[in-house]
Amino acid sequence: MNTELLPIHTSDRFDEAVDRAADLLRQGEVVALPTETVYGLAADATNPDAVQAIYRVKGRPITNPLIVHIADSSMLKRCVAEWPEDAERFARSFWPGPLTLVLPKTKEIPDAVTAGLPSVAVRWPAHPLMQAVIRALGRPIAAPSANLANRLSPTFAEHVSAQLTGRIPLIVDGGPANVGIESTVLDLCESPPTVLRPGMIHLESLRSVVPETIPASQSAESSSSDAAKPPKGQKSPGLHHKHYSPTSPMNLMRWADMEDLEQMIRRKDVVPERTCVLCHDQLPDPSRFLRVSVIPHDPEAFARALFAELFVCDRLNPDLIVVETVPSTHTWDGIRNRLERAAMD
Repeated sequence: MNTELLPIHTSDRFDEAVDRAADLLRQGEVVALPTETVYGLAADATNPDAVQAIYRVKGRPITNPLIVHIADSSMLKRCVAEWPEDAERFARSFWPGPLTLVLPKTKEIPDAVTAGLPSVAVRWPAHPLMQAVIRALGRPIAAPSANLANRLSPTFAEHVSAQLTGRIPLIVDGGPANVGIESTVLDLCESPPTVLRPGMIHLESLRSVVPETIPASQSAESSSSDAAKPPKGQKSPGLHHKHYSPTSPMNLMRWADMEDLEQMIRRKDVVPERTCVLCHDQLPDPSRFLRVSVIPHDPEAFARALFAELFVCDRLNPDLIVVETVPSTHTWDGIRNRLERAAMD
């Protein structure tokens, strides 16, 4: 399959990309589109065959549900069977934006989207191209990240192209993703609201809207012995044991100085010269390593740069990628979640 790459740097190109993407989606095709979080692999959410194609292209387990993207309140009603007051509060505060709400689904959303669950994860994205394509299609769009299953999420069109060229007919190049990691996922099927996947809209921000909001680790259901209930994590994408991973081995480390870092690396039977380091606080001598990437000690800047820097490092085929451990505060929860899953063996 030939893969077309369409940039949107002018208004004419933008309109061309919207028309081209919407036309392919109507035909049941799968296309890659930019969002403010990461690039998404999009299909018509109401077309079960098109949704199945997402799973085939990515090599994604069918037990991993997809997020449905909307662009107006009428589409929301087509997706969601119940809309509690808490949902309205969160939507007023954070939509359009990088927040996904999990709610009971309507019959219009195929089981292929939700992995057979009665709930659907829905988001109103802020990216103008994604909004325009959804409106042009006239139907909600299912769109996980536009990468192969469990690999690094793409924040540039070239990241998508490196993994999916020849697998899909179109990649729309909207430049770098502004947020850089996937959306926060919030379960509203039961009370209290529960964060299933942290993101850049962090727990403290969510609690400013609904103070009862809790992380998944505090959910009573997470420790329930009722085997008839599906595991809490099934309601959300991005919760598999290992996820968001480079092909090269990756470890999280905290070091006091250069000597400490080199000793930890050598204990992994790796030499510093074959190691890439991503850091934000303790900066090692770059001449001693294959690559040293310095990311600002700020969660928003770090999130925007994270996957792009990991892509650069991974292409160097290092024996090890070391990422400096990030702070344990709520503002870093989403980043820490991605790093811990990427580093799992």
